[in-house]
Amino acid sequence: MKKEVFVRLDRCMGCKSCEMACAVEHSSSKNLFAAVSERPGPIRRVYVETAEGQRIPLVCRHCEDAPCVAVCRTGAMNQDPATGIVDRNEENCVGCWMCAMVCPYGVIGRHTEVRKAVKCDRCKSLEVSACVAACPTGTLIFATQREFVEMMRKEAAVRLAREAKGLARA
Repeated sequence: MKKEVFVRLDRCMGCKSCEMACAVEHSSSKNLFAAVSERPGPIRRVYVETAEGQRIPLVCRHCEDAPCVAVCRTGAMNQDPATGIVDRNEENCVGCWMCAMVCPYGVIGRHTEVRKAVKCDRCKSLEVSACVAACPTGTLIFATQREFVEMMRKEAAVRLAREAKGLARA
């Protein structure tokens, strides 16, 4: 079973550590201090937005029927059938931004300095994506769907048990 990045919306405090880690991981130097002065500058692939007073980390969902892949006229966007990861072939990208226009989550960025689309590649060279590893609150979880659901179910059981204990004392 393939692993995905799941988001715990109740935990995000908007620190943007995930954004910073992502940009640094995709920089040439892979070092925060050196990345600041790189040209072209590193671009993040995860975005923390605020909506209705809630901080929401947005990351590519690597859709099964990815609209960005379907609309890409040059074949720059493609999906690995084994992992399900939607990635782009930088050499084929002509910067037309069609992929960005159809992305339902708005997570395909524009690297205007090199006129290329940028998106999450799930940090293929790392065991755990940089954004997940950098998240101090456990908002981003790298797990299989089964692992994530089991974790959520166990947390719900603990919460309910604690509530039941509190009710029994009243």
